[in-house]
Amino acid sequence: MAGERLLLVEDNPQNRRLAQFLLKAHGYLVYEATTGEEALELARAHLPELILMDLQLPGVDGYAVTRWLKEDATTAAIPVVALTAYAMQGDREKALAAGCVGYIAKPIDTKGFPAAVQHYLAPPRAQGEGASS
Repeated sequence: MAGERLLLVEDNPQNRRLAQFLLKAHGYLVYEATTGEEALELARAHLPELILMDLQLPGVDGYAVTRWLKEDATTAAIPVVALTAYAMQGDREKALAAGCVGYIAKPIDTKGFPAAVQHYLAPPRAQGEGASS
């Protein structure tokens, strides 16, 4: 948690404030976007280590934005995690099919949210080079 750059894509002001507060309290540098177009622009400009993507955005939805990020060589390697209230059967699969590496459900669990974010930032254990914590 040494100041990793995160892009939070969330159009709801209350959700955005809560997520931003929790992330900044854990030492993350947080960029914020409220639309898909703004998310694309900020992702290309700042190359964050992780993108938290609301799937229900005004205009272009988070599924399309994620697909565009994955098709762009500049941003393709950035992991995208769906941050969404969509909790119906099939929604997780739809997010993964769009290119998300994971799924965090809303409403945000204030105790578990930072750990969930850190989980997606941690390198896979198989690729670790003997580091133990």
